[in-house]
Amino acid sequence: GVERIFPMNSPFIDSITLNSEGKVRRAKLYYLRALRGKAARIKKKVY
Repeated sequence: GVERIFPMNSPFIDSITLNSEGKVRRAKLYYLRALRGKAARIKKKVY
């Protein structure tokens, strides 16, 4: 995955659209930093 920080109050951001969401069972996902490829996948949340 890609860790990025976006400044929410920036005047350059017009709108935010949510494309997909993952289902995880813990709040801190630091363990994903060390994983690569298929091991780093998380389940997609179904609406």
